[in-house]
Amino acid sequence: MSETQKLSKVELLKESSQQLRGTLAEELLNDRPEFSDDAATLLKHHGSYLQDDRDSRRAKGEDGKAKGKQYSCMVRTAIPGGRLTAQQLLAELDLCELLANGTLRITSRQGLQLHGVLKSNLKASIREINRIKLTTFAACGDVNRNVMACPAPIRNDGVRAGLQQMADQLALHFRPKTTSYFDIWLRDDEGNEQSVGEFQPVDEPIYGPRYLPRKFKMGVGLPEDNCVDLYTQDLGLLAVVEGGVIIGWNVLAGGGMGRTPSAEKTFPALAKRLCFATPQQVLAVCEAIVKVQRDFGNREDRKRARLKYLIADWGVDRFRATVEQYFGGPLADPHPVDVTGVEDHLGWHEQGDGRLFLGINVENGRIKDEGSLRLKAGLRAILGRFGMEVRLTALQSLILCDIEPGDRAEIERMMAEYGILRADQLSLLRRYSIACPAFPTCGLSITEAERALPGVIDQLEQEVAKLGLQSDKLAVHMTGCPNVCARPYTPDIGLVGKAAGKYTVFVGGNPEGTRLGFIYRDMVPLEEIVPALVPLLQRYRVERTGSESFGDFCARRGPEAIGAVS
Repeated sequence: MSETQKLSKVELLKESSQQLRGTLAEELLNDRPEFSDDAATLLKHHGSYLQDDRDSRRAKGEDGKAKGKQYSCMVRTAIPGGRLTAQQLLAELDLCELLANGTLRITSRQGLQLHGVLKSNLKASIREINRIKLTTFAACGDVNRNVMACPAPIRNDGVRAGLQQMADQLALHFRPKTTSYFDIWLRDDEGNEQSVGEFQPVDEPIYGPRYLPRKFKMGVGLPEDNCVDLYTQDLGLLAVVEGGVIIGWNVLAGGGMGRTPSAEKTFPALAKRLCFATPQQVLAVCEAIVKVQRDFGNREDRKRARLKYLIADWGVDRFRATVEQYFGGPLADPHPVDVTGVEDHLGWHEQGDGRLFLGINVENGRIKDEGSLRLKAGLRAILGRFGMEVRLTALQSLILCDIEPGDRAEIERMMAEYGILRADQLSLLRRYSIACPAFPTCGLSITEAERALPGVIDQLEQEVAKLGLQSDKLAVHMTGCPNVCARPYTPDIGLVGKAAGKYTVFVGGNPEGTRLGFIYRDMVPLEEIVPALVPLLQRYRVERTGSESFGDFCARRGPEAIGAVS
């Protein structure tokens, strides 16, 4: 950190919080439905956000007066690589019914979220998640968050297992050392669950007294399958494979999607190809990168506190030289290998060990029973009967692993019974679409996303079918605000909430996540999004070159040629 920088309020809070404790333990004992602002800020590091139901803000009580904010918490489980047992997912489904709003949500970072957890039930929720050997610790906050990894359970080459192992290593290595999480949520001192014990500071060798300037995200993936969007991560590890063995990693640094449209100093960025690291070096290289961000990231202005801004201000050469100092030696140049493809992992696939895995679409990640689609009940039935391992995907869907070929017909029968569609019954548009939660729970949301995108996809499917483009892989991501939890700046089409009921429409990215899109239209009402895109899709059908994708076409022609707004 520069000696001339002033610390923001959040930095001062973290520094004085007794390693992320603050007043959380005391406030859990009062009968208020919410936490104080400072406690809510620290609560994020423990995996929970204070929220309120924005649909009910203007609802009136029996006295005719507005009820005001109806507070509850979002509880996020960090799951490296999205790997779960059947029992763990079933327990989370139980929790969503017992202590949350009855739904369970798969995040775009391969985690799980409970929504609508009352403050009075927060401790019980976190304790249960830990009882099933999962955790909410560091799922949010100014630390390394859930580590992503390609979830495909290919068993016969060791490469996919190597990705999962690396995700587990990174998650463990970068987990904060503070005992505050245990003390507040898990300690059982002679049967008195409210006792947190006397504060005993511990060494935080990676994070220091203020932790990181801002959130930090990591992902691990393969060149032929960048399903975790490595170039959007603060730190991405791209496996370099030779002869079926991971010989090292291309280290990517400085990706990040969030921006504030009113502040030109903010922008989305793709990660830069920094270096190549051997298996023996990679953990130390990653630690050096995190420590450079810790010591030099912006702690005065949280809008410019992510790693991408440090690299933009310094340049890659200076940043790499500083990382080499922290690492203690020179770094090798990146290997020529780079991202070439992406998969959604839906449908039936061979695992390589004689068994199968099955990817099931979960639209926008929401596991619920609604109408003819009884996804929650169907998953309960299938997992209860077969007990297979589960993986969560970066497109908010899930994979059922280790299926015996003889069980395929019965699983498909059960899917049909509960209204769960097979991958071949879904359009590629729907399979590659994701959205953030937005209304009614997210306090940052400007407009709808999760509740709006299915209707947008319905309309787009019709138009794409008319144009004969059903076989084109077309990715659409939608967010309710520019904080972009669903990574909308890299797909073919990105829809970003700009004002109430209006969106900025981005085009020109790609499903592989290797290119940023650009603004095609701004301030577009929800009902006009698809009509605005139809003329461009028509031009794409006529003017594309060979098998060129929609995003590639838009990028090749450029904003001026396709009539984008200036």
